[in-house]
Amino acid sequence: MTERAERPLRLGTRRSALAMAQSGQVAQAVRQLTGRAVELVEITTYGDTTREHLAQIGGTGVFVTALREAVLRGDVDFAVHSLKDLPTGQPDDLTLAAVPLREDPRDALVARDGLTFAELPSGARVGTGSPRRMAQLNAYARSHGMAIETVPIRGNVDTRIGYVRSGELDAVVLAAAGLNRLGRTDEVTEFLSVDFILPAPGQGALAIECAAGNAGTGTDLAAMLAELDDPGSRAAVTAERSLLAALEAGCSAPVGALADLLADGQVVTEMRLRGVVGTTDGSTLVQLSTTGPVPTSHGDAIALGRELASEMLAKGAAGLMGERL
Repeated sequence: MTERAERPLRLGTRRSALAMAQSGQVAQAVRQLTGRAVELVEITTYGDTTREHLAQIGGTGVFVTALREAVLRGDVDFAVHSLKDLPTGQPDDLTLAAVPLREDPRDALVARDGLTFAELPSGARVGTGSPRRMAQLNAYARSHGMAIETVPIRGNVDTRIGYVRSGELDAVVLAAAGLNRLGRTDEVTEFLSVDFILPAPGQGALAIECAAGNAGTGTDLAAMLAELDDPGSRAAVTAERSLLAALEAGCSAPVGALADLLADGQVVTEMRLRGVVGTTDGSTLVQLSTTGPVPTSHGDAIALGRELASEMLAKGAAGLMGERL
């Protein structure tokens, strides 16, 4: 073995408990796959240090830039991102080597006194940092004669749940996948159906990214990491992100999307893609879906997203998003 092959692979990760948990899971998978040691390299991103709301600082892409720069400098060999944080344009000098099997894409409610969303009292204060969640929560409340107040919040899982524990908020909405990875699903008072609230494009999925070409451990590493790829998960998130890109919307725009496979008995026959765009007060939503053959190529998945985006734009989606790239 060469000296280069023997040294540990360096995995770049954000410092949050959730990022460390999901990067640790990927590191373990890479160790099992390659037999090589993997060390986590903690990197602080601008999104971790600023107290501004994400919509004001460019969306969740602010969590990605520092990790990508570390890969390109050669400080780390590869990085793990929450896929929903990735801007839709993929840089030429980086490759999305793997999208592992997706976790639960749903949103989850953590409410006081074990309440479900329908049981929240009139005027309940519900915290979320996501315009997408605000739009759909407010629309659902309106349609069911409920009165809620959505409150913009930031912070890690502990901080957000802390608002409920302290009584400052009646509930918060978080990604189920993050709570699963942290082993904290016992704190969930309701998993919110995707028929009620569509997740962010790519929610629940991870992205494993490394340098393209021959940079660093480039070509060999990309091929090695590709063993962790789940084709169904990649096709689904590609369609969802294609929708987001075709709407010309950023990561913090109020856009929800979910692609899922439809089965006839044991045979998967089609992929359904659902999308929603809405005003954050929930007064107006454009919500549509399209169904087509299961994508067999990257181009097929892209086309599915573009098709639905075109229909949504024709229904007035552009005027609802506020933020446009």
